[in-house]
Amino acid sequence: MRIEGVPASTGYAEGPLFDLDRPPAAYMGKASAAEEKAALESAIGKAVSRLSTMIETADGDAADILEFHVAMLEDDALSGPALSHIDEGTAADLAWRWALDAEIAGYEASDQDYFRARAADLRDIRDQVLRALSEDSEASAPAGAILYGEDIAPTRFLETDWSAGGGIALRAGSTASHVAMLARSRGVPMVVGLGASAEKPAGVALLDAEHGGIVLSPSPAEIEAFRQSSSSFAARQGKARTFLARPAVTKAGTAVRVQVNIAYPSDVDGLDIETCDGVGLMRTEFLFGRTLPDEETQYHAYRKVLEWAGGKPVTIRTVDAGGDKPVPGFTVEETNPFLGLRGIRLSLARLDVFRAQIRALLRAAIHGNLKVMFPMIATADEYARTAALFAEEQSGLAARGIAHKMPPLGIMVEVPSVAIAPEAFANVAFFSIGSNDLTQYVMAAARDNAAVANLNLVRHPAVLRLIASVAAFGREKGIPVSLCGDAGGDPATIPALIEAGLRDLSVAPAQLAMAKAAIAEVPV
Repeated sequence: MRIEGVPASTGYAEGPLFDLDRPPAAYMGKASAAEEKAALESAIGKAVSRLSTMIETADGDAADILEFHVAMLEDDALSGPALSHIDEGTAADLAWRWALDAEIAGYEASDQDYFRARAADLRDIRDQVLRALSEDSEASAPAGAILYGEDIAPTRFLETDWSAGGGIALRAGSTASHVAMLARSRGVPMVVGLGASAEKPAGVALLDAEHGGIVLSPSPAEIEAFRQSSSSFAARQGKARTFLARPAVTKAGTAVRVQVNIAYPSDVDGLDIETCDGVGLMRTEFLFGRTLPDEETQYHAYRKVLEWAGGKPVTIRTVDAGGDKPVPGFTVEETNPFLGLRGIRLSLARLDVFRAQIRALLRAAIHGNLKVMFPMIATADEYARTAALFAEEQSGLAARGIAHKMPPLGIMVEVPSVAIAPEAFANVAFFSIGSNDLTQYVMAAARDNAAVANLNLVRHPAVLRLIASVAAFGREKGIPVSLCGDAGGDPATIPALIEAGLRDLSVAPAQLAMAKAAIAEVPV
């Protein structure tokens, strides 16, 4: 039986299924509220200690994720409601579960996949403390297993030895989750959105994370066909690696710039700048966790990436936040946050937060080739107001004698109003097409929702027509146009993007080789 899902990290895996959803052991209640509180505080301390030990051996992005978990566990705002429940007579395990489940529900209510994906981090934190309370330990998956369940905790991913193969198959999950990001960076096959099955799967399974699906109880013929597909994929990957150090060109000799997308400053630690043409998208949401970052924190994060790039362009996107309540003190609660106060709209509504980011960007610009772009721009007025803020903060820094530089200011093309009428933005320095959101808005289909995944197609004629019109307008007016969505790293989509007129793509670092290899096969 084959179940269809959504690819989150390409690859193939054949192995035994391992159940991720085993509940923790039962908790033994205490005699008094004071003892229940002490038990919960001790369990939180054990979870923090375990995470701190993992951080010591973790690299870049993994360490950032674990540090995020530690910060959340040490935040009284997270444990406070649970302690209040204990005062009311609730046992520590139920109090903690109720408090965390309320937080999780808040994240899951968001219409933005980025924030909805953070619910997995909270579930991980919840379950770590519950296991510490019951003095339970997680069973280890056998080598080469396919981890199957509702969702997977980041710590489970990091504790798994992937050297012998294996993969991840989730009934729910998200392509934007921390685990999905880790899986892509480490080459671990992963499929999400498989949905509920009629019975609990067991035995050997075949995970096809190139097309998005899993075969349960496969027949000999299915195993043979799967292995042929897996071998073909491995051969394509091996061939693609030979393109990594070369400039990307099509068969006809047309040059195509290939940059990288990053989410954390540490993403560049193991990346050779010579293999790419710069950073086409640096997200800044990583800095906006449960507390708002100050100007210095942002300045040092941006400076690190600019200095690594060594003069190649680094395009930093101002914070693209919004949702139910994922960033305390910044975002607002709305009935439909995906169409509400998010992206540049939120930044313009919270100038105290936005001005600090602007100053950090202006100061960091002296350390490299910085470009800044604004997310979710829908009208020319939004761009004009934002550019004016940059000019104001530049004057303020100059008056105080602080070194700075005004970078080129561009916009994301993700709201259809911009793609349909780009002439209203003829004064911007550059366009960067955000294919993920543009496709979602044009097709009215979320990319991480398996139920409508067949509608979320960047290769749909309506989406490609808008991309082509923006590329043509850019050529006519001399405005650089790039694309920084997931489509830029999809070998099956790259020919259509180049045919639409794009000559600048930005991809996940793990997709660099395959993207360059795909470009080499394009005839134009």
